[in-house]
Amino acid sequence: MSRNATSEAMSGIVGGEAQAGFGDSLDYVTVTIGEQLLGLPISRVHDVFIATRITPVPRAPAEIVGLLNLRGKVVTAICLRKRLGRFVDLSSHCNESCELTAVGIDHAGEAYALIVDAVGEVMRLDRSSFEPTPVHLDRSWSALAAGVHRLEERLLVVLDIDAVLNIGMPAAA
Repeated sequence: MSRNATSEAMSGIVGGEAQAGFGDSLDYVTVTIGEQLLGLPISRVHDVFIATRITPVPRAPAEIVGLLNLRGKVVTAICLRKRLGRFVDLSSHCNESCELTAVGIDHAGEAYALIVDAVGEVMRLDRSSFEPTPVHLDRSWSALAAGVHRLEERLLVVLDIDAVLNIGMPAAA
């Protein structure tokens, strides 16, 4: 799904048009990291955008790519691939002319951008198909997962946004 189509689908659901009467469903913006499909609760997603200019932050945790300006607001950019402990190809890191796919999240009055490999579609899934995180899921992933949905051919891992954004800062020297 294109970014514009994703944004249009999100605005239809977030805007209230599709919220009423769907008490038995859960809505997600899907993203991918590698081949893994991940779900972000749509109520937590504010934007899907392309980040082009990211300013590095000295001594920040490895997951924090840097800061960016989104419509006049300073946003902390977090690499979801690094946060999930996945390999990051250093040749894919960019200079000032790069384009990174980002999902905007607000948390505790702060703005964040989750840098992802790709944004997929908005999914509405039945609440009854939501399952606890499987015991065999990698520990670093299970600490960031709220649960899963088994789809026909894949597993949708639903991320716990609060856990994803809880990045421990290094101790002061």
